[in-house]
Amino acid sequence: MKYKLVVMDMDGTLLNGNNEVSEGTQVVLKEAAQQGVNLAIATGRIYTSARKYAELLGIEAPIIACNGALIRNRVSNEVIYHNEISKEDAIQVIKIAKAHNIYFHFYGQEKLYVEEAGLPYLWECYWGGRNRNNEKIDIEEIKDAMDYIETEKPQILKFVLVDQQPEKLIAIRKELEKVSTIEVDKSWHNNLEIMNKGVSKGKAISQLSRLMGIKKEEVIAFGDNYNDLSMKDYSGAFVAMGNSEEEVKKAATFLTTTNNEDGVAEGIKKYVLSESLLE
Repeated sequence: MKYKLVVMDMDGTLLNGNNEVSEGTQVVLKEAAQQGVNLAIATGRIYTSARKYAELLGIEAPIIACNGALIRNRVSNEVIYHNEISKEDAIQVIKIAKAHNIYFHFYGQEKLYVEEAGLPYLWECYWGGRNRNNEKIDIEEIKDAMDYIETEKPQILKFVLVDQQPEKLIAIRKELEKVSTIEVDKSWHNNLEIMNKGVSKGKAISQLSRLMGIKKEEVIAFGDNYNDLSMKDYSGAFVAMGNSEEEVKKAATFLTTTNNEDGVAEGIKKYVLSESLLE
């Protein structure tokens, strides 16, 4: 078997436009697992959201969450790896966000932290536009983020900044990239994602594959957006969805159909299961 580990992004990849894993994709994932293929999720989402889908699909491999800032085993609950943002960098990110009057929230392992004033935006604009208002995530409403971080010192794995004006996001990104100890990426047209320096899905895949005793060339990854590009460097093949950003399509080893056309299932059938049948 050429590929022993299939790593899948969630939004725009494994999940369709209804925020669901289609029945057709579930059937193919089950078939792959029965043939000995390991399945894993690598997402920008918080761990608890990813765990919900891993449980639904019966995925036993550790979950890569928060763009690679966390690797955690959902079965044993063991934290295999975490790489958090320092208090000083978190304060700096918040200062930049507030200076530009832009919405933000941040993630721990199991909680989403948001200022009370930003809660309506989270539900109505950000999650509402992504069909995620049914998410059962533990949300901690805080009065002032900087004060909270100073006093409570929460573990922060990722920030998300959101705005509907692309030019505003470009300007803010340039400012954030001057902070040498953080990573700036994006997973949606209207957001920026900030992690600690060195954090990426690709590097997390490298750690996960080593843990599982799987070689780089035996890994195939599926993604659609900019935060998925790092997976190519740590996989034997990178498959871009038909709905991917153009830059992602150009970087891909293979191209499959869209997330609304069971693109992950089609890719697994073509590039993974067909190899199994040839053995």
